[in-house]
Amino acid sequence: MKVLFVVPYPEASAPSQRLKFEQYFPYFREQGVACVVRPFMSETLYKIIYQKGCYGKKTIETLLGLLRRIGTLHEARHVDLIYLHLEAIPFGPPLLEYLYQHWLKKPILLDMDDFINLPHSSAANPIVKFLRYPKKIEQVIRLSNHVIVVTPFLADYVRPFNPHVSVIPPTINTDLYQSKWSRANGTQPVCIGWSGSYTTAPYLKLLHHVLLTLQKKYVLRIKVVGAPPHFSLPGVNLELIPWRRESEVFHLQEMDIGLYPLPNDPWIRGKGGLKALQYMGVGVPPVCSSVGVNPQIIQDGENGFLARDDEEWVGKISRLIEDEGLRRQMGERAREDVERLYSVRHFAPEYLRILKSVCSIK
Repeated sequence: MKVLFVVPYPEASAPSQRLKFEQYFPYFREQGVACVVRPFMSETLYKIIYQKGCYGKKTIETLLGLLRRIGTLHEARHVDLIYLHLEAIPFGPPLLEYLYQHWLKKPILLDMDDFINLPHSSAANPIVKFLRYPKKIEQVIRLSNHVIVVTPFLADYVRPFNPHVSVIPPTINTDLYQSKWSRANGTQPVCIGWSGSYTTAPYLKLLHHVLLTLQKKYVLRIKVVGAPPHFSLPGVNLELIPWRRESEVFHLQEMDIGLYPLPNDPWIRGKGGLKALQYMGVGVPPVCSSVGVNPQIIQDGENGFLARDDEEWVGKISRLIEDEGLRRQMGERAREDVERLYSVRHFAPEYLRILKSVCSIK
């Protein structure tokens, strides 16, 4: 079986690919599945896409991406399945998807990890929202033979357009994500951490007052991994660290408490809770906004904490700062839950079953 992965981002770069289907590639290949990855963005475009400006370079790279997409029409003739992550082209109508399905007669497996029907775009690329085709995702869902989503909320959105939907949450490679408690700990001061990207860094501003309050009460390290170089919260001493794939797990393991603040809106309700699972995978107790899928992942007070307002955020983080035993107890339970419910090992057979099922459609 040969699968063409039509994806937005270069391989081994974006979390929505790295920590979802890409980490299953070794397993797929062991089972005889040939995985061919064709991204829309080049490495060059991915590095600048969320930076303000660079519009000339972005335009040229986008046009090259369109040419690469046209090239997939030839490649698609020689595969058994199109695995489509989000959309073939990030704007305009679903022309490529239509050609894959109706001209080339190839089954499509659609992977959705975002509520992409909403008008959502980066502040660095405001023009993108004007290039969106409002009914595109509904049409892509109808054109697909099967849809994989990360939350029941997204599944409820998809079913009116396509009843063939499976929920597979974000998963953690527990061979790579080792528990911090398997090595020596006890470093001081306590490290509160957040890990994310340029696009999710603004959510950390929701905790500005919380972090100011905690900083006055305790001596802390506040580590921020993956935010823009000039990101700041006035008055808060942040340790800014650029994201690198080779050091990602190390920086997560250095944290004692993981932060996951989110607003309560439809875009967030389509998210899969990946950040919480990353913290949990290395045995770091997360403190999360009580929104979206988080209350399904977090059992409040057992494998992490849920917080609804600044008072709860301060109180629950303070408990963890003051009690290393509680941090360890929650962190070990969090790690166990990831191994049992959210690991690559757990979902690999189901993922493969879906691929084979869709591939057999004629």
